[in-house]
Amino acid sequence: MSKKSHSRALTKRHKVAIAGVATLGAAALAFSAVPGNAETTTSEAASSAKVAYSSEQLKGLRSDVTEQLAGVSLQSQAAEAVAKKKAAAKAAAEAAAKKKAAAEAAAKKKAEQTRKAKEAASRSAKRAVVKAAAPKSYANNLDGWIKESLDIMKSKGIPGTYNGLYRNIIRESSGNPNAINNWDVNAVNGTPSIGLLQIIKPTFDAYHVSGTPFSQYDPVANIVASANYAADRYGSIDNVNSAY
Repeated sequence: MSKKSHSRALTKRHKVAIAGVATLGAAALAFSAVPGNAETTTSEAASSAKVAYSSEQLKGLRSDVTEQLAGVSLQSQAAEAVAKKKAAAKAAAEAAAKKKAAAEAAAKKKAEQTRKAKEAASRSAKRAVVKAAAPKSYANNLDGWIKESLDIMKSKGIPGTYNGLYRNIIRESSGNPNAINNWDVNAVNGTPSIGLLQIIKPTFDAYHVSGTPFSQYDPVANIVASANYAADRYGSIDNVNSAY
């Protein structure tokens, strides 16, 4: 290191030391200028000033906080009331919706029951009309005449079978409803035997079955009256195997 550099370094250190000494001296002067009772006076003044300041400020602060809390409380109560009102309105709306849905469901069920009842009544009426409009029909021949006669005999309680009727009809008239016997004793007496089962007029009149034509030449009326007579005299047309 050169002599010049060393001189500059010492000068810098000296400046720092001098600044430190000046600072310390100013502090010492300030401390020595304060009176002996300065600590007490300053503390009391500071304490008094601090109490006065704190009381006024706290009073105002409490007032502000109270007002703010009151405002917040009112806002909270108002918000809670609005929320309760909305909840009540929602519950009422839901209850009304459920009631409406239940009423609609009940009305729909009742309408469906009414519809089914009307359909059932309509079907029943149609069946009745069909039955009334379509009575049982029979062929206009010997087979049909015997079948129709058997249905009437059954309804009147007159015994007899298809075979018993057919067998006696073929023997008596060969199945001709207009057959007439003009040569036997009945014919001589003026009451010839007529029709499928060759029945005479007095016997036909006595054993005629209501609901059939009052004519010996009508095949069904002839069969039913003859079967009625045979049932009374022989127990059944099936028991007849010859002239009767």
